[in-house]
Amino acid sequence: MSAKQLHPSIADSVQPMKPKKNIALIAHDHRKADLLDWAEYNRDHLSEHNLFGTGTTGSLVSDKLDLPVFTFKSGPLGGDLQIGTAIVQNEIDVMIFFWDPLQAQPHDVDVKALQRISIVYNIPMACNRSSADFLITSPLMKTKYDRFIVDYSQRFKKDYHAE
Repeated sequence: MSAKQLHPSIADSVQPMKPKKNIALIAHDHRKADLLDWAEYNRDHLSEHNLFGTGTTGSLVSDKLDLPVFTFKSGPLGGDLQIGTAIVQNEIDVMIFFWDPLQAQPHDVDVKALQRISIVYNIPMACNRSSADFLITSPLMKTKYDRFIVDYSQRFKKDYHAE
């Protein structure tokens, strides 16, 4: 089914994703060891894709896996916002974000904005090891996939003709 056959509040357009996905890897400080362990366990899967990461996390993953990782700035210094921008520009297809649920972050508003923009642009997102395992091993990770983009503006328009 194409996006044009669906109501705009469900899908207004389609963003095609290639078989080789652009994956963002992010982890808060107390979750970096978790993400590194997960990434090492899934190295073969990750090696088939383009990897991106916030400053420290991306560098740690690149060193641990001996794979290229494009790094943005550190999360608190704007890296979360840079990844959000890359999502808006359709440069990120998937996000693995091991965020710390037990510790407030100085950049919580940026973290919330990144999670919100991932939902707005219908980006597959995993925030813990189990969901990351399911996501990275999905058969959809190796195929073309049409990601529906919702036209949220339709939800904000007032129907003046109904009055």
